[in-house]
Amino acid sequence: MMEGIALALFFCLCFAIISKKFNFPPIPLYMLAGLILGASGLGIVQTSEISDFLTSLGLIFLLFTMGLELKPSELIGRKGSFVSSGTIDLGINIMLGFFGSVLLGFPVEEAVVIACAFYISSSAMAVASLIENRKLAAPESETILWLMVFEDIILLFIIVFFSASGENPLETLGMAFMVIAAFFVLVYGFKSKISALLSRDDELPLLFTFTLVLTVAGISDIVGIPETLTAIALGTALSVTSPELLEKHAMPFRDIFLIIFFVFFGISVDLSNGIPIVPVLGLSILAILSKLISGILIGKKIHGSYWSGIDIWSETTSRGEFSLAIAGYYGSPLISGTVAVMVLVTSIIGGLTGKYSKHLKKYFKKIIAGKKNPA
Repeated sequence: MMEGIALALFFCLCFAIISKKFNFPPIPLYMLAGLILGASGLGIVQTSEISDFLTSLGLIFLLFTMGLELKPSELIGRKGSFVSSGTIDLGINIMLGFFGSVLLGFPVEEAVVIACAFYISSSAMAVASLIENRKLAAPESETILWLMVFEDIILLFIIVFFSASGENPLETLGMAFMVIAAFFVLVYGFKSKISALLSRDDELPLLFTFTLVLTVAGISDIVGIPETLTAIALGTALSVTSPELLEKHAMPFRDIFLIIFFVFFGISVDLSNGIPIVPVLGLSILAILSKLISGILIGKKIHGSYWSGIDIWSETTSRGEFSLAIAGYYGSPLISGTVAVMVLVTSIIGGLTGKYSKHLKKYFKKIIAGKKNPA
């Protein structure tokens, strides 16, 4: 199995070099590598217990670093525009994702999972695009970043919703509440010592971060609550210490394990096994249009300009890591294949819209000007 992991990573390395050369997001290329190597393509690499463990680490570290960004004090300070823009994004995309899935023939239960995956944009691709395309100084960039934070919070509720829909929802929620409360109590009790440890310049901060995240995953298995939920909660609790240092130490683990997560998700998907390609492509197109609608409305609401909405849309079109996580944890093989195609299509289009957003705005303005002044 190690040969398969090595081959998958070699393909990812090649695709990463290509993505850097052409300034294009690597995530869809990692998935494409998995589709080529796995059940949908050559069939030369399969998943195993080792690959499943490594992919789960990628997701846990991603959610942990996501939790570090959820600082309660900053959210309270931004509550007006934060809530209004986030609510527009949530309402439009969840609604269109659900009804679009039902109209395309998916059962209601599966449509709920698809709608959640449909809604969540890729934070990784949005942030990377803003940096690579030098847009961080633009006024819309702050709105985009806070939209990603709002979606992270909604993701937490999505995890709770699906986790509590099992046989004993009250027991699951009660246990989760106690564990999360314990995290906050412990962090506040050892806040100064944790900050001092993270400030060291030896290997201890790195070892502490890695051990802490894995220990929490182990606790989740013992008490029977989702490790995704505890990873976010731990990150949020630790955001009162030294979140920048924690993210710095967690980032190397997150990045390498996430690559494994993307490529092996692609390996596990079998598009030849009854995936309705035409409806799924239709859903992918709807996903692009829904973010366009919500982006334009948010641009008008927050920045007073529909054109600002084009910039917001261009950076939020891509679905990625969280959509795949929802599909992988709570979806059937049909949903996994559906979401994989949607992520692949939207991330490719999103990479282009982020790169050429200025040209897109000029193009849309020219079209509207032409309609106002017909020959």
